[in-house]
Amino acid sequence: MAINPNAAPAAPTLARSLTLIPAAALIVTNVIGTGVFLKARVMTCNVGSPSLVLLAWAMAGLLTLAGALCVAELTAMMPRSGGQYNFIDAAFGKVWAFLYGWMETLLDGAASIAAIAAVCVIFASDLFSAVLTPFQLQLATAATIALVMLLNLAPVRANGWVASIVTALKVALVAGIGIAGLLLGAHVSHLAIDAGHGACAGVPETARLGLSGFGAAMIGALWAYNGWNDLSMVAEEVEDPDRNIPRAIIGSSMLIIGLYLLVNLGYFLALSPMDIANLPESASVAGIVMTTLFGAGVAWLLTLGLLTANLGALHSTFLAVSRLPFAMARDGLLPRGLSVISPRTRVPSRAVLALGAVAIGFAFSGSFDTLTDIIVFMLLVFNGLAVAAIFVLRRRFPDAPRPYRVPAYPLVAGLFLAGTGFLLVNTLIATPWRALASIAIVAAGLPVYLWHVRRQSR
Repeated sequence: MAINPNAAPAAPTLARSLTLIPAAALIVTNVIGTGVFLKARVMTCNVGSPSLVLLAWAMAGLLTLAGALCVAELTAMMPRSGGQYNFIDAAFGKVWAFLYGWMETLLDGAASIAAIAAVCVIFASDLFSAVLTPFQLQLATAATIALVMLLNLAPVRANGWVASIVTALKVALVAGIGIAGLLLGAHVSHLAIDAGHGACAGVPETARLGLSGFGAAMIGALWAYNGWNDLSMVAEEVEDPDRNIPRAIIGSSMLIIGLYLLVNLGYFLALSPMDIANLPESASVAGIVMTTLFGAGVAWLLTLGLLTANLGALHSTFLAVSRLPFAMARDGLLPRGLSVISPRTRVPSRAVLALGAVAIGFAFSGSFDTLTDIIVFMLLVFNGLAVAAIFVLRRRFPDAPRPYRVPAYPLVAGLFLAGTGFLLVNTLIATPWRALASIAIVAAGLPVYLWHVRRQSR
């Protein structure tokens, strides 16, 4: 075939270079942040006993696994950048897809990146015994975001192996704390102690004990599981997506559930639940456990581990979320310039830079912690919509290729939606102001959508 020398060069495309291990590592390193090291205190206050804390972790894990099975089917069916944005768009239309992208990119994504970066700076300052002023903390947070942004401009294969190395360190850290508690703590009698009347600083009475307390504990656990669906964001860059995406999503979810149960059991064998409930709000349960078992001399080691865990979460969160504005821009819901792919590295470089700029803005605003707390309610809503898409798309496109099918359909998807519905109602009852604020923040995206649609039509 003759080659036309005057023909325009083909536009660069994303590279499918994430193999199974880096793909699974992106999920693990994204999910395991500070939640598993901090949430045991609040959850103990929520439910009052170690057995119910472990049950809450297990139930939240099963709910996560049910969602992961559904997302595995949908992602293998539509292996495109943007993940849940694509499922919601195909099933429920552009408005809901835009509102999800609005929340995830500008609020949950960028604000979470700023929050994680700030925690990294705090751990680093603790490690080197440095005292930072508020402005210095903001500058260091912005610099951390900028460095991770530059790393994300590298080819996705290199970023995948960075995630793999960090994941190995995280798994060793979490498993090591859990095993140390089991072997050196070994106070089985702690499991029978009631902590319902502990100090529980900062835990509202409406979120303590009973059904509402158990629901609040599950919300806390689900926050620590958050990120299980983020591989779908980079599905367009996974090698052999028909096989690797389901394996990575399901395998990593099961690994995380096992690690979380192990480390929380270790906490309760090392410390009594009453001691845990009486800890101050800012205390790390993992840190107190390690100090109890090995003395204060190991504090620096745990701080180093927490710093590594948060840097890994920051890197993988940035990598995943940056693909969402790219996908939205490609569909015309954001400025087209954000859909540009670098011909050298084959990553959506402008979307990466834009996300970094918004996250740095949040770093100087000081409002990211409040936003990430409030947005949990709408995360549940959109996770529910993404899984509900499986019902719509199976009915609407029954003959579409599905390399992987969720087992026990529709039971698994139905259980996820039922659990999500319970948590939504419980959140409205236990912390109504957060739920309403979450709805208001996401609804604020509607005028933006209408303005953009009107501008596009002109």
